[in-house]
Amino acid sequence: MSNKEFSERLKAGIELAGKRMLQEKALRNEDIIVSSDGKTIRHIPARQIIAENPVLQD
Repeated sequence: MSNKEFSERLKAGIELAGKRMLQEKALRNEDIIVSSDGKTIRHIPARQIIAENPVLQD
């Protein structure tokens, strides 16, 4: 397996894990905690993130 193939498989696995985590949090009505600058913390419902991103919808 080349480095490129490995990188692609790793990226796909990380994306799948993130999608599954969001789905599990949405089922439990939980929030995702996000910080873009390291200081400001936001709580966003997992359901909202899924609703706003068609890629995450099944």
